Amino acid sequence: MNATPPQEPLDARDRPARLTVGVVGAGRVGPALAASLQLAGHRPVAVSGVSDASRRRAAALLPSVPIVPPAEVMARAELVLLTVPDDALPGLVEGLVETGAVRPGMLLVHTSGRFGADVLAPATRAGALPLALHPAMTFTGTAVDVQRLAGCSFGVTAPQELRLAAEALVIEMGGEPEWIEEAARPLYHAALALGANHLVTLVAQSLELLRTAGVAAPDRMLGPLLGAALDNALRSGDAALTGPVARGDAGTVAAHVAELRRHAPGAVAGYLAMARTTADRALANGMLKPELAEDLLGVLAEGDLR
Repeated sequence: MNATPPQEPLDARDRPARLTVGVVGAGRVGPALAASLQLAGHRPVAVSGVSDASRRRAAALLPSVPIVPPAEVMARAELVLLTVPDDALPGLVEGLVETGAVRPGMLLVHTSGRFGADVLAPATRAGALPLALHPAMTFTGTAVDVQRLAGCSFGVTAPQELRLAAEALVIEMGGEPEWIEEAARPLYHAALALGANHLVTLVAQSLELLRTAGVAAPDRMLGPLLGAALDNALRSGDAALTGPVARGDAGTVAAHVAELRRHAPGAVAGYLAMARTTADRALANGMLKPELAEDLLGVLAEGDLR
């Protein structure tokens, strides 16, 4: 198929209200965003995907949209979503530019949390309009993702002249735009990974330990507890801390470490690291008394030596 001929650069304010949309990288994020844009009246026209799983996701969320090579996605769409892993993004952008796939005036959107608009610089020099729109959400690769975008915050970074266009796209997807400066993107992404990714690891470990302890329905036990803990933490921050570390119960913490060494040695390092961090924060906000902290920190130090 012949590529769409180059177009004259367009100011974002001059663009038609509805755009043709393409997706390069049919992981969990791209098809969901394209489906959300479709609900807002835009028209997905092409998607690329390599693996069987990515093709299935695209077919499920964008059933009438053809699966084509990346260059053809670029040729068909006015707005292209680059939804590939962070480490692959710079090389993808350079490759698209080198092959002439980037047209002047096209909106080029990536969804990486780590990068801002600067990673799209090669495409910007070729005339593309660069936007970084990162949804602060975990994705499943199913239709539920489209629903979860309602009210989801997006980390937005773009040239100042494109800020309104970037924020408008987020709002059309039902999201809440949050402006992130270019230099702050890595810290912003680290904060989200610390909370969301590590939360999954902690919950999975807790489920395994409860099963080992003989709990028949650990998910039912943890659900209300973790929901309340998350709600309290979001409302009150460190003031929501509870448990033996915040209280300075060194004996209880020592018993925990001993049991973890016996039943789940792989969980010991994480427990000790989080307990130390919790103790530091509880000390700093006055919840943990210094005289109790000494014994507690001694237990944690001994745990490292065994």
